[in-house]
Amino acid sequence: MLQLTKTLFGIAVLIAISITACASSPTTGPSTQPMSGTPMSPEPAAIGESKQIPSVPPVKGYADEQEIFFIHTEASDSQVANTLTGMMRSPVLVVPSLAQAPDTMLANVYVFTNGIKGGGPMGFQPDVFDRPPRDPGYTPLRALNLVTWKDERVARELKSVNEIKSAEARGEITIVRPGVVINMPFLIWQGGQR
Repeated sequence: MLQLTKTLFGIAVLIAISITACASSPTTGPSTQPMSGTPMSPEPAAIGESKQIPSVPPVKGYADEQEIFFIHTEASDSQVANTLTGMMRSPVLVVPSLAQAPDTMLANVYVFTNGIKGGGPMGFQPDVFDRPPRDPGYTPLRALNLVTWKDERVARELKSVNEIKSAEARGEITIVRPGVVINMPFLIWQGGQR
């Protein structure tokens, strides 16, 4: 019983000290002043000496004939990562284990190796995606599909997977899947954005 009384007395003393400390505080709400009294910076804490937070440039592409914007963050292949890094002037990290992702975790990206000149990673038309964010099967992990026009004289801009599959069925293009996986989250898509 004596031990219980001492414990309860200790708790009561701690509560009293806490109440006294709060009552003597000059502020009654949230403060922008740290405990030391120096103003807090509205900027996020920087790592090391740098005060600039890097930004990743968005890239234009197509999904279901609609313009979308996305970023490249990682690739399973070093050559692909280097190409994307050079294209965007922002580092794309090499993560070889992405290539081990099961097919159930992957959607597709179609990258053109020839044809209409444009902003794609190989200097041709923008990339085309299946399964955008509004699709229940959306995933940012993309299996790379390289699209090549057999005769560049008939090349035209394709903006959907249906158009790509139709051109393949007519024998106008070939599609090669080299086993490379790229993390390509969407930023802006039809009906949504981050």
